[in-house]
Amino acid sequence: MEKRTDVLIVGGGPAGMVCASTAKKYYPDKQIKIIKNVKNSVVPCGIPYMFYSLKNPEDNKMGFTSLENAGIEVIVDEVVKADREGKYVETKNGDKYYYEKLVLAMGSLPIIPKIPGIEKKNIFPIYKDLDYLKTVVEEVRKAKNVLIVGGGFIGVEVADEISKLEGITVYLVELLPRLLAQSFDEEFSILAEEKLKSKGVNILTNAKVVEFLGDEKVRKVKLEDGREIEVDVVILGIGAVPNSSLAKEMGLETINNGAIWVDEYMRTSDPDIFAIGDCALKRDFYTRRNTPVMFASTATAEARIAGANLYQIKLIRENKGTIAVYSTYIDGLVLASAGLTENSAKREGFEVVVGSVDGIDKHPGTLLGVNKTKVKLIFSKYSGVLLGGQVAGGTSFAELINLIGVAIQQRMTASELETLQMATHPYLTCAPTVYHVVMSAQEAINKIFLSK
Repeated sequence: MEKRTDVLIVGGGPAGMVCASTAKKYYPDKQIKIIKNVKNSVVPCGIPYMFYSLKNPEDNKMGFTSLENAGIEVIVDEVVKADREGKYVETKNGDKYYYEKLVLAMGSLPIIPKIPGIEKKNIFPIYKDLDYLKTVVEEVRKAKNVLIVGGGFIGVEVADEISKLEGITVYLVELLPRLLAQSFDEEFSILAEEKLKSKGVNILTNAKVVEFLGDEKVRKVKLEDGREIEVDVVILGIGAVPNSSLAKEMGLETINNGAIWVDEYMRTSDPDIFAIGDCALKRDFYTRRNTPVMFASTATAEARIAGANLYQIKLIRENKGTIAVYSTYIDGLVLASAGLTENSAKREGFEVVVGSVDGIDKHPGTLLGVNKTKVKLIFSKYSGVLLGGQVAGGTSFAELINLIGVAIQQRMTASELETLQMATHPYLTCAPTVYHVVMSAQEAINKIFLSK
């Protein structure tokens, strides 16, 4: 059946949803349709918490009622073919949708390594499908030994959650020398490892899985050093790749890692086709290098840019680069990062100066519920411009990384942060006399002057 719409969005994740709602606000007279290939979607960031914190896996279901109430049609189907010249897509159900503007928000696909035995039952990649994830949760809750491959944010959060289930031994295997190595410097990785170890998680760094052993179902995991670990369930959390096969078939330009090339307004090499979210190219805010960042917060920012500018540049709201603002939570410990780490800044050739402060998140320190805290800021040595920051502390510290993200985006300097005016409260923040961001900036300034 042939159907027509003004704006067609392929993909029903956070990027697709936000693009649809934004487009409806800026172009209220345009007809907007979303095609998503999963009947029951989930909130991506909530996936780890389906194992324990959420009472039922269904509590993480993503709703589309607000979009439908706004007049946006949500269709469950799968796009299997697209014709750029004819400006239409064809679906698995045999429907043909003609469009004026097409937005590809197709997300990413989990990396599935080529390891012998990877096809065995109870080895689970992470797919954003509620019905699939319910099966994963059921198998994990029945297990005695669960092994997670990958020490990035997915692996760390899943390990933390499963460790709260009684009677389960949890293993976390990471190829690199430390956890969260892509987003944090070593002193913050250590905090994550110490917290997980205190929960009973067995952390195996510098470790590589070389084979999955068993009959039809996985029974053991073999490591490169010869160790074998008995397992009932394996969860793969080693990252994802852009879901760009449709874009390639359409002849759209892509880059080496498969991401769809886009300009600052999220337009692809076809001016009537946009790409947003995990499937789209990301450029680092400072270096402009391609970066494989895949966060919902980044995706929604891109979605707002695309949604506002589908038909004309209504707002000068171009994508100036990916800051990579990221936070995680491990049993009361907040870890957050924005921009470049000290290690990544040095790898890119920046001459940096660092300000770092340890403290507490309330004042006075005799209040109940005080948490130890750490803030680290990385500045360009001679310009004083903020390049990145990392934060560790209690839950009240979580939003501090967004302040740091804004400061990076506005290219604030150490001297500007040293004179920051802030709201403080004994139960909510550290003392204004030792506010962490200010003190870190001040320490960096002192180092700059001492080096002159």
